[in-house]
Amino acid sequence: MEARPEGVTDDILEELQRYVGFSASDGEALRELHPIACAHFERIADVFYRRILEHPGARKALEGGESQVGHLKVTLQDWMGSLLLGPWDAAWFERRCRIGRVHVRIHLPQHYMFGAMNLLRQELTAVMEESLRGDPDRAARLDRALGKILDLELAIMLHTYREDLLAQGARAERLATFGQLVGSIGHELRNPLGVIETSLFILKGRPAAKEDARVAKHLDRIGEQVEVANHIVTSLLDMIRSRPLVRAPLRLAEVWVSAREAVAPPGHVRVRAEGLESLPSLEGDAVQLRQVFVNLLQNAVQALGEREGEVWLTADVPEAGVRRIRLVLEDSGPGLDPSIRARVFEPLMTTKARGLGLGLALVRRILERHGGGIAYAPAEAGAGPGGARFVVELPLSLEPS
Repeated sequence: MEARPEGVTDDILEELQRYVGFSASDGEALRELHPIACAHFERIADVFYRRILEHPGARKALEGGESQVGHLKVTLQDWMGSLLLGPWDAAWFERRCRIGRVHVRIHLPQHYMFGAMNLLRQELTAVMEESLRGDPDRAARLDRALGKILDLELAIMLHTYREDLLAQGARAERLATFGQLVGSIGHELRNPLGVIETSLFILKGRPAAKEDARVAKHLDRIGEQVEVANHIVTSLLDMIRSRPLVRAPLRLAEVWVSAREAVAPPGHVRVRAEGLESLPSLEGDAVQLRQVFVNLLQNAVQALGEREGEVWLTADVPEAGVRRIRLVLEDSGPGLDPSIRARVFEPLMTTKARGLGLGLALVRRILERHGGGIAYAPAEAGAGPGGARFVVELPLSLEPS
């Protein structure tokens, strides 16, 4: 999820509200409709998801499958409540945008959004007309307000859907160009580095290298820098390779322990994890997921620098029927500057003096290949230490490739 510049959310929301003609009086009418409609929310949610389960295409896109319908029905009832009660502000707008982003992530065709919104429009309109049969003027006023807010909801979802789809296409194009360049340069650099390593090995075996401390020192320095150069080339090539996932059951608690041992945080950095042991086993590539944790943990430790601080990983135990898990890794460092948050997962984007800017790009690539994702989501003011905060999602099982 990409951050929006200050003020953009309000501008888009105001523009869309003007477009559909949504006003304060419409908000009052919707709040007036709420006590009439709320008793029917549970029934409408049943109708909504029964229709989805009857349609193979819509059912296939349903996250978590049929087992998660109970949870989704509750979510839909909450959505209908906020639809009629508001407030229809920037926070409401962002919540609706997230729905559009989820639709992009699960590859839901746009025509299903229209169908779903039309079904809700029919059900809520029928409830209103039945309840206000003897008061046609009031029914017409509430109906106009309902039409406007449903049009606004659909406009926001479609706006975000288009925005994220275009961003995905642009990112894929940039990655393709980046991959071609890296592949060419990486393989070309391997040859001279190999020659240097061979020559270095020969020179270290000469008597002068063993007898002259200064010669030995400089040869060691050359060897260290060749190793650094090889690491850079390997990292670049890893970024563009599509190594097959080794699918197997795994425990994230064990993967985390292995990653923590690899990073070996310094003594002034406290690292803790909560909830991992309670997570169910999931299917994935343990080696590549270990790299995800290694990269995130290294970034957090480096962000703290020499100051005392803390890095912690928390896991939400999924509810019954939910087939995805959510992890949050945060630190007590300075956090990310708002100006770079939108590009933090792009290759070669870094704030480190000697960083490559590949760590988070590789993290996102690995998670997406597992059917998951990652977002930078800073804690709300006063809700945390203000450091970096990354939210990771993973499915419990991989889809057949």
